[in-house]
Amino acid sequence: MDLHDHGLASDLEMMAALVAERRQVLRWLLAGAAGLPLISCGGGSDAGTTAVAGSGAGANGAGTVATPTVPATGACVVIPEETGGPYPADGTNTHGGSIVNVLNQSGVVRSDIRASFNGATGVAAGVPLTINLQLLNASGGCASLAGYAIYLWHCDRDGLYSLYSSGVTAQNYLRGVQETDGAGTLSFTTIFPGCYAGRMPHVHVEVYPSLAKAASAANRIKTSQFTFPMATLNEAYTASGYTASVRNLAQISYATDNVFSDGTSLQMATVTGSATDGYVVTLSIAVNG
Repeated sequence: MDLHDHGLASDLEMMAALVAERRQVLRWLLAGAAGLPLISCGGGSDAGTTAVAGSGAGANGAGTVATPTVPATGACVVIPEETGGPYPADGTNTHGGSIVNVLNQSGVVRSDIRASFNGATGVAAGVPLTINLQLLNASGGCASLAGYAIYLWHCDRDGLYSLYSSGVTAQNYLRGVQETDGAGTLSFTTIFPGCYAGRMPHVHVEVYPSLAKAASAANRIKTSQFTFPMATLNEAYTASGYTASVRNLAQISYATDNVFSDGTSLQMATVTGSATDGYVVTLSIAVNG
């Protein structure tokens, strides 16, 4: 049977075999969480879609998973609703006259998104980056949201988006879906995104109520973006391959960016590491679960 024709549904079958392993990883994560600082929780939401519960401490080295501590019962503020941009590849737009949808491709459920999949063979080069996310229920006492799913995507170090940009339309790298564990956490292994003209560097996320529902963009409950501290950007772009990013970053700012101009503190990830060893990003995302 050719699994490439069955998209995310066939991935769900394969995920069942990983349940026992996930439980063991969860036990390990919870055992280590006591030594991490609490995330920042604030009071009240602002018209329902105005802020992010940003957070918490990564670990040095891009390969280390650092899970944010689950906060005490309280109020988390909902991450802003943002545009998915012109390159979502979630079935909501077309390119070259065809609908572009990575969510129906076998293999999209994965933690390491650096390589293309489902027959494509390209690998995105760049500074190693680990993205650790935790999903929280803003309408449920800031509790963690287990069994939800996040689709994450971003550009490569040249500022190109797989499936859309000239030269990488045959690739689907830097895109992936994962399910949150019992603590509402998940981790992606990727590369530090470049800065293309007109936008501050950023990562896109779509939140879904379950892994099964992540097969269709119609089921998404939140679309947003997050960014990185300027000091991290300046350091990351000293690495080989990011020359164009240095030039593009000098011509844009958070204040002039069309997404982050209304404030960056609410969508600013915590970052540790270096351009030499790689970075770890930690962010807690609150939605109305």
